[in-house]
Amino acid sequence: MTRWKGLHGNGSRRMVLMEKRHWRKNLPEQTQQTEVSKEAKKNLLVDAVGIPLSIVVTGANRHDAAVLDELLKERMKPLDFEHYEHITQNVCLDAGYVGKADVASRHGMVPHIRPRGEEKKAIELHGFRPKRWIVEVAHSWFNRFRKIHVRYEKTACAYNALLYLAAMMITMNKIMAIYPPL
Repeated sequence: MTRWKGLHGNGSRRMVLMEKRHWRKNLPEQTQQTEVSKEAKKNLLVDAVGIPLSIVVTGANRHDAAVLDELLKERMKPLDFEHYEHITQNVCLDAGYVGKADVASRHGMVPHIRPRGEEKKAIELHGFRPKRWIVEVAHSWFNRFRKIHVRYEKTACAYNALLYLAAMMITMNKIMAIYPPL
């Protein structure tokens, strides 16, 4: 790409190459994408309150069940290590994870896989709290950060750093709501 550099007195123009730095196309840290989709998707693992425990970024055309192993592997562990092994860890999944119950079991978690129709019927019961909707609320919190909602970053490292920063801010807001400052 060229631009006008200057004009000579005889009417001719001198062209020079732009000094703009161009990004390399095939970085090793890029998200796996195909030619069909150039977008990215966040996969979240949250606790019962909605605090993010794990974030994995994939191409928008990949199914969520394909990254379940990585999502559970990246989850944060509680700080109380003595009692952690004795606590039963549960994970609520939707119908897209029907064949992935063994992956959750390998990570020491008890999978609860329910289709969407069963949860709609159970809403009519008194005292029912939908479990999968907590993740959708967490996605809504992430989408309130304009820099994350539309991905402008070219590298996966920069986008992951912004996601972790947003997760930290969401976690701090949840803690401040439970324990307000004096």
